Amino acid sequence: MSVTFAQGFSAAGVAAGISSVEGKKDLALVVNNGPLDVAAGVFTSNRFCAAPVQWSRGVVADGRVKAVILNSGGANACTGKPGYEQSEATAKAVAELVGAQPQDVAVCSTGLIGELLPLDNVLAGAKAAYQALASDDQAGADASHAIMTTDTKPKTVTLESGAGWRIGGMVKGSGMIAPQLATMLCVITTDAVVDADLAKAALHAGVETSFNRIDVDGCMSTNDTVLLLASGASDVQADPDEFKALVAKACASLARQIIGDGEGASHDIRIVVSGATSEEAALACGRAVAASNLLKCAISGNDPNWGRIVSSLGTVPQDVAPYDSNKVTVDVNGVRICENGGAGRDRSEVDMTPREVHIDIDLNAGDAQATVWTDDLTHEYVHINADYES
Repeated sequence: MSVTFAQGFSAAGVAAGISSVEGKKDLALVVNNGPLDVAAGVFTSNRFCAAPVQWSRGVVADGRVKAVILNSGGANACTGKPGYEQSEATAKAVAELVGAQPQDVAVCSTGLIGELLPLDNVLAGAKAAYQALASDDQAGADASHAIMTTDTKPKTVTLESGAGWRIGGMVKGSGMIAPQLATMLCVITTDAVVDADLAKAALHAGVETSFNRIDVDGCMSTNDTVLLLASGASDVQADPDEFKALVAKACASLARQIIGDGEGASHDIRIVVSGATSEEAALACGRAVAASNLLKCAISGNDPNWGRIVSSLGTVPQDVAPYDSNKVTVDVNGVRICENGGAGRDRSEVDMTPREVHIDIDLNAGDAQATVWTDDLTHEYVHINADYES
């Protein structure tokens, strides 16, 4: 189950001939059948944002989306006016099919940057997807497969509230993943009765503590898009606090699945920074550690090299994260290998065989904390990003 878990949604995933991988499902369509068409969105902050991002930002501005069309096999980024016109033409075609206005159709793309899409294939695929629309589990699964690129598996989530309304979602993402979203396309659906303000608040808060706190390789994409669609089909008014909590839980689950499928990764690394003067300080320190390619390579080699951890911590300015380096401790998988800024227990005591590696840093400067997830860097990551097809 995926985006069709929530009532009021239909979906499809088809092979449209966009991807260079013959026969691969590469186009997905998600339609909100109402009665509401509430929506919110969060997009990449990359200044070279792709044409679909430019189009879809305008679509969600009024808090309404009727349908989303997503393709893999091409990013339609850095394609200028022709690329934007392709996104607009795609939205118009879908709007005619579903009985909506183009301004109510979001467009998402993922793949190689700098090339226009084969528009005829996209438009033919849109018709095929429309004809295949269904509300069952298989339709949701097909959609989640169609947005995959270097992903090795689909990433989905399903949640149900105590009041009976549901959340479903799908995301793609495996590489080009860094704080402030990632190379990811994400659609989250809900049948709760909510308004656009609550949807926006819930999505922004959920993204901030999930997708904005993962880092596979330190690279920001041009196409990142997270959309939340609400159909209201459950006829249940959502409690605002419960709604925000479940949206955040859905985002956290999907973000964690991205880390679990990081390109070539052999370890998922959870970095918790505690004892900070503020959450912002803790987050800055966590991100600095997560961004260390030296540390990622060490973890890949099963070496809990604490020197690479503290050296990364030391790059965070004092005015951003005040702490005394002589009071910092670092635990890796429960073993304190750095005590008061110096050597602790021998790092050979750390068991590095689990897939998850837990790095716990205590700055001993305050009460705030933050968590960031990252992956190690392996030979396979280099292979994937040096020998690829669109």
